[in-house]
Amino acid sequence: MSNGSFPPTPRRLGGTLVIVLAVLAPVCFAGWLVWRSLDEDDTEAVGDKPAAATVTPSSPSPAGGAPREKPADSKPGQSPERTPDGGRALRGKVVVIDPGHNPRNRDHTAAIARTVDVGTHRKECDTTGTETNAGYAEATFTLDVSRRVRALLTERGATVRLTQDDDRPYGPCVDERAAIGNEARADAAVSVHADGAGPGQRGFHVILPASVRDGGADTSAITGPSRHLGERLVHGFSTATGTVPANYLGGGEGLTVRDDLGGLNLSTVPKVFIECGNMRDSKDAALLTDGRWRQRAARGIADGITDFLRGTR
Repeated sequence: MSNGSFPPTPRRLGGTLVIVLAVLAPVCFAGWLVWRSLDEDDTEAVGDKPAAATVTPSSPSPAGGAPREKPADSKPGQSPERTPDGGRALRGKVVVIDPGHNPRNRDHTAAIARTVDVGTHRKECDTTGTETNAGYAEATFTLDVSRRVRALLTERGATVRLTQDDDRPYGPCVDERAAIGNEARADAAVSVHADGAGPGQRGFHVILPASVRDGGADTSAITGPSRHLGERLVHGFSTATGTVPANYLGGGEGLTVRDDLGGLNLSTVPKVFIECGNMRDSKDAALLTDGRWRQRAARGIADGITDFLRGTR
């Protein structure tokens, strides 16, 4: 006022500031939400690393330790339990699982020694099977794995029948094992075994039926689909277990063909045998006697069967 003029008119900063804040606040808040979302996604990504396989408790692992675990879902494609149809991918399908031998066969050696007609020749009704050097029986292994396969396939909607469930004194004989699958009109049948080869001979293999037309045997209608089933089993089993095809037969492909097995010769439905490993090799035996690995083996068999059946729809 010393110069006699009016003081400057004050700027309307308050109103402008309100407008600026009103514009910036939503933008900043949105940016914070985006940043928070990204941060949470990173946290979830770490937490979603594959977990160890879900397993069924079993007998303690043998000396030497258990094999390194692989994720239960570490296989290509969508897990059959997570199909869009609610896990009932095999509804209407019939599967026969044949647990090789019988834990009680050893008590009935005379009965299982009698011969039966397998088409190309006569053969023993059944055998006791092999065992590990520590005495773990093949028949115990096959029954355990077969029950696990049944549980997995039942969850997927299949009707599953075992040729024996430790519910008979011995057997059944090899011709009856084939007949059970035939009478059930199974869409697939798999006989579960473990081999008794020499030490150092490792890995699994699948046995396919040869083309046989002799006596009561005629496999002409099933050799093609049985090979397809066998191929899917090799893939499913190797993926689920992390093991490789046998190094002592099958040329490394995991597939062999035989014409002397009554369970295959007399089958009228697609059928194969799977030898899950060699019980006489210490490294294979450590797997075969481990309950966690047997669950993986069961999953591999179930996955192979599932792939085969879904491909034949």
